[in-house]
Amino acid sequence: MERRFSLHKIIQKEICPFDENEYSRFKFGDTLYAKKFAKDLFDNFIKEYGDFLLEQSEIILFPSPYNSIPTASNFLCAFFKENLNHFLFLNGKKACIESKIFRNQSYIQDYGNMNFEERLALISNDTYYIDKHFIENKCCLFLDDIKITGSHEKTVKKILEQFKVSGKFLFVYYAELMNPDIHPNIENHYNYYSLKSINDIIALINSNYFEFNTRIVKYLLMLTSKDFELVLNQISFSQRLKLLNLAISNDYYQILEYQRNINFLNNTLWQSTYKKDKEKI
Repeated sequence: MERRFSLHKIIQKEICPFDENEYSRFKFGDTLYAKKFAKDLFDNFIKEYGDFLLEQSEIILFPSPYNSIPTASNFLCAFFKENLNHFLFLNGKKACIESKIFRNQSYIQDYGNMNFEERLALISNDTYYIDKHFIENKCCLFLDDIKITGSHEKTVKKILEQFKVSGKFLFVYYAELMNPDIHPNIENHYNYYSLKSINDIIALINSNYFEFNTRIVKYLLMLTSKDFELVLNQISFSQRLKLLNLAISNDYYQILEYQRNINFLNNTLWQSTYKKDKEKI
């Protein structure tokens, strides 16, 4: 059994049903809006599916597939989970469990600028893993921030078929493109709406609710040497260290296009540490 729910329907290119500025900041790591979007999404989702969820003995919640660095939708999923578990608690039901679809491959292309065929070709080259025995015959919610072409949903369905998983599957989105006449690259318009310059990125990283996600890590690693150095000079040592550790955890240092900035970041951190130790002495 498969069902689908989306909060916002994108029907006209010129009229966005959600706040584009907030969405753009969310996509680049502002968790304040991840929390806000999760609450809006849950409140409307539960009106339609509350009774259905209370009939389930176990609920498994999935963010979009990722390797080591969480996506923006992963933060949306985490806050959605808080709301869902509180609802289940108030109704005397067992809390949901968050699981994961594992993926191995990373790519440098800007996904939001592609059409359906390009997206599908890109992610079809990836390898995925899901724990069939853990989710078999359970209610599974697959949550993502936006559905543009449906390529990710198609991939998830392919994974479920590949592993021969049975159960009740719900695909849940904050927004969904409903008009096929609108080019999928409208997603890039939403993604970069409020982030037009390096200074915008720096301000976001230094804001109170910022957390690194896949999008901004890849964005930073693809900057020119000049812009990358500018960013590093205006963010904290702890943020630089976190950026390096995340890049390493996702094997980005093995991708040629990222190597220059990762090596520069590593050398900068080593020099900063050496300088601090020397000053202490």
